Amino acid sequence: MKKPAEITAAEIFYAFPRVIDLSLDRIRAALKPLDLVLPPIIHIAGTNGKGSTLAFLRSILEAAGKTCHVYTSPHLVTIHERYVIAGKQISEEALLKYAKIVQEIAKGIPLTIFEAETLAGFLAFADTPADYLLLETGLGGRLDATNAIDQKLLTIITPIDYDHKEFLGEDLAQIAREKCGILRAKTPAIIARQREEIVDVIEHEIEIIGAIPLVFGQEWDSYQSYGKLCLQTENQLIELPPPSLHGAHQFENAGTAARAALALGIEEAAIARGLQSAKWPARMQRFDFGEYGSMAISVGAELWLDGGHNPHGARAAANFMAQLQDKNPRPFVLICGLLGNKDLEGFFEAFKQLSPKIMCVPITSSPNGTAPEALAKTAQSMGFDAIAFEDFELALTAALQFATTPRVLICGSLYLAGSVLADNSKLVSTRS
Repeated sequence: MKKPAEITAAEIFYAFPRVIDLSLDRIRAALKPLDLVLPPIIHIAGTNGKGSTLAFLRSILEAAGKTCHVYTSPHLVTIHERYVIAGKQISEEALLKYAKIVQEIAKGIPLTIFEAETLAGFLAFADTPADYLLLETGLGGRLDATNAIDQKLLTIITPIDYDHKEFLGEDLAQIAREKCGILRAKTPAIIARQREEIVDVIEHEIEIIGAIPLVFGQEWDSYQSYGKLCLQTENQLIELPPPSLHGAHQFENAGTAARAALALGIEEAAIARGLQSAKWPARMQRFDFGEYGSMAISVGAELWLDGGHNPHGARAAANFMAQLQDKNPRPFVLICGLLGNKDLEGFFEAFKQLSPKIMCVPITSSPNGTAPEALAKTAQSMGFDAIAFEDFELALTAALQFATTPRVLICGSLYLAGSVLADNSKLVSTRS
């Protein structure tokens, strides 16, 4: 048994119930007596692109000389990645302090693990001055623990699609209403490009809540033109450099972040610098470093890592792979692992036109992973050449030996991506 002094912040959090129980009652009760004063909040919800949009916006704001607190989830390698305090990842000493405070609070108020982690973040963010607090929702929006704070400076809704149906509903309109729960009256709402069938739903929610609408396709537009990002509002047209993150979908995320930056009064030059310097691991990340990168380089292979885990994310990854294949065709291998609550058929369907060799692996960092054999069976039923492996390294070795100079994509889960990054680099963190 460990001595009390040896316990870690992560161990304290992991002792909380690891369940999803969407509610604001418990965390609001915990927050009420604390009377915390937080920096101006920028709150981001959506199904895909939340993290990338936040990364671009953080980079832009820091390029403008602003300081930012950041709260994101899930983490890839270590829980400390979730908390950035005035531009720097939180230390274990500091996080342990806040975890112990939350532990005491929870003796009177039963909190879930995400509520405990979020409450610790609010405590940390209140203790250090910053110009902005960037909050990414964990799941949904209306009842997400990050939504316990009422006053916000700006809200952002990234593309909405089907995911977490067991919590948010089978109906896309209902999912959209849940995401819009982060909006506030008289507060600007940046709405990214959305599926046509939910645009009216979102506009209706904006009207009911009384938010200030800044809707893609109406108040603003962004698009890729000759490799550059063009951002157009009712009053101006700005030509910006291409974003630092790969993929056509990142032009959209960058455009959303740039529009948010304009709403905050950030100058064009800082927006341009920020778009070029943003970093966000496991989002179409070229793997040319560490042990796995060396393995790929030694055989002339391309190795990519992406955390896409639903059909929308899979389509974005597949589209980027298709662009690479058009320019420089290579034998294509997909190494994938998915959680049990994901749309397996929808995920694999996104890669249909690429006809990859599929290698299915377990997700060892989560008890909810789909067995590789079940993944392979699903892929085979859809006409793919798929095989199951008992661990990732066996699959990677097979992928790199599959053909001469293959192109390999590791995709399907942020849990899988985090495990791969941890095993590859052996570093404590890769995010800040």
